[in-house]
Amino acid sequence: MPHNHPRNPSPIPEVTWDSGLKEMNETWKGGIACLGVAIFFVMTIGIIYWQVVDQPSKNWILKGNISGLLWERKARSLILQTLKEEKTVLEIRMGSFPDMDVPFLKDLCWLNKTEFCSTWEAMADLTISLGPSLASNTECYSIHWSPLHCQVKLKNCFSMLNISWYGGATVRSQHWPLNNVNIKSQPFIISNLNKKPSAYGSVLERYFLGSTGVTVMIASDIPISMSVERNKQFCLESPIGTDMVSLQYSVCVSPNITSAHQKVGSQLSGQQRRLPETDLLRLPVWKYNGAADSAAKMERGLRSFYNRLQRDLVEGLIILSEHSTTLLRNMDNTYLPVVRRKRLHALRLDMDYSLIKPLKLSITLSPHASINSQLFQMSLQEGKEDFWLSHQSESGDYMVPLLTKWKGQFSARLNVTSQAAVLWYMDQVRLLKQQLGAEYIAIEGGEGNLFMEQAIPPPTELSGDKYIYILALMAATLGNTSIISAATRASHLPLFLQMTPRQSDWSYAGLKGIIPSVLHYSLLGYNFFIPDAIGGTLTSGFLTDEELYIRWLQIVTFLPVMSFSTPPWVCCDDWVLNLTRHYIQRHQNFVVPLIEKYSKEWLSMGYPVFRSIWWLSPNDPITFTIDDEFLIGDEVLVAPITEQGQSQRDIYLPREGQKWMDTNTAEVFDGGTFIRNYSVTLVDVPVFVKTS
Repeated sequence: MPHNHPRNPSPIPEVTWDSGLKEMNETWKGGIACLGVAIFFVMTIGIIYWQVVDQPSKNWILKGNISGLLWERKARSLILQTLKEEKTVLEIRMGSFPDMDVPFLKDLCWLNKTEFCSTWEAMADLTISLGPSLASNTECYSIHWSPLHCQVKLKNCFSMLNISWYGGATVRSQHWPLNNVNIKSQPFIISNLNKKPSAYGSVLERYFLGSTGVTVMIASDIPISMSVERNKQFCLESPIGTDMVSLQYSVCVSPNITSAHQKVGSQLSGQQRRLPETDLLRLPVWKYNGAADSAAKMERGLRSFYNRLQRDLVEGLIILSEHSTTLLRNMDNTYLPVVRRKRLHALRLDMDYSLIKPLKLSITLSPHASINSQLFQMSLQEGKEDFWLSHQSESGDYMVPLLTKWKGQFSARLNVTSQAAVLWYMDQVRLLKQQLGAEYIAIEGGEGNLFMEQAIPPPTELSGDKYIYILALMAATLGNTSIISAATRASHLPLFLQMTPRQSDWSYAGLKGIIPSVLHYSLLGYNFFIPDAIGGTLTSGFLTDEELYIRWLQIVTFLPVMSFSTPPWVCCDDWVLNLTRHYIQRHQNFVVPLIEKYSKEWLSMGYPVFRSIWWLSPNDPITFTIDDEFLIGDEVLVAPITEQGQSQRDIYLPREGQKWMDTNTAEVFDGGTFIRNYSVTLVDVPVFVKTS
């Protein structure tokens, strides 16, 4: 029987490793895992520390030759800084996105050294381009924000910290600089300040000039809203909507404020500049306030007023209001469609204008027609609804004229996009001017966007301020003897601009705001303006404050045109009549030649005729906030009294090393210094001229 012997054991004994080396491997693995976690934890802490604590608060995103843009992550701002001096000239704060920490902006255009591209948290695309240099010492950056969905509101705010801003739009209480204004966000378009005192009005350009030598120019073809927070910032906003409107503007930097305006702001219109009829500079302008119940009373009143001017002062241009013009033209007969003229021709020949034609007259018209007028009613009967701004009826079968309030009556406004309507309107204007022998035509009433006011989307050709621009073009076709009440992008046209009406007081809405308004108009290229009449025209009735009349008279003496509403013989004592005569002569003999001289400089170079004190001292911070002095060109400084009861004032003379002679005393003073407590009598105005 076979025996089962056990298998010989292996010479290498079997060993169970689970209890030995296996335990050791698990320990090492656990240790390595813990070490990895620790390293990861340390790295995470390091990254967080780098992002939050150790990362630089600023990083360059685009550099030029003399300047560059940085991203300031803590303030969430773009910083424009010079490279050589490392001076901050502009801070643009991002006000449109949630308050989130954006450590840095990633450049998606890193291969392009003149462009920076980024996406902001899937909300908007940002593109910044370095443009071609306007001059060796001026660089410009184009900034373009594009929303990625329709609920994104784009908002950029420009800081007022250590920078004074000028330009933009006329406001009711005009200040110089803009920092002292406070305005809620609203469409950045020209409005009628009589209807909306808190709006923007009269003269508006999408151009801002900063005291650090920086300019901001907003794209002209985009809708924009703007707000101003006093002494803090002004902000630009794009509207929210399905159109997904971009926010586009350019910023330029120059060595100082004067050179910035010379290189950028002086070329605002981009077109050849033309002068209006400069004969008006020598004519005092009188706003006729006589009886206006009938054409016959108008004729007699005008003749009597004209004779009084010739006897006591000098003859001038008499401006008739729209109401007075209406009486003389017999509106319902004059403004009729061209096809009806023949049968009215005989009637017009019978109207006697012999008493009016010898006078120097300016008549006033507007693009409005009362809905009660025969003109408007007949246009509807003849199917010419398209002669007026209209919108399509719900059925689409006919056009419905848009109505607005004008001079207390519901009215329709001329459709300036209809060539037939424009030709008809201008033909009637020329006919009336010829009939009355008027030398000037004033066209008012184009302010405001009628479609926006009634929450109706405007046609592309009338978006924004395009209506007021087309109206200015129409006025320019009448020759260089036209006056308009508001303007944008029209500084190159040969027009006079009637300045915003003012209150009859000493506030910034009254006398104290005249010089800021003058500097504002001239900075934006509108050097040929007619100031509001002496004493202001917002208050009904004649001015009776003798001191206010005289101080107003003294300022207006050094402006392009002297404008009166209250005759001196109505306001004041006889000696004021003599003083008025003296200042009219001073204006004609001293001021007008200066304006004509610097008008040539404006024609060739675009420099303002009336200049802020900083024009001669662009690096002197003292000059940035002086709002009660102004220069005519480079050679005459005017420092009138603007405070009630004031008999002395401080006067700053710009440009260190320059000599200035006091025209009242012939005393010579150094530039770059203050004259403290300069005495000024009621009949004097401080004027200094540059000496060699």
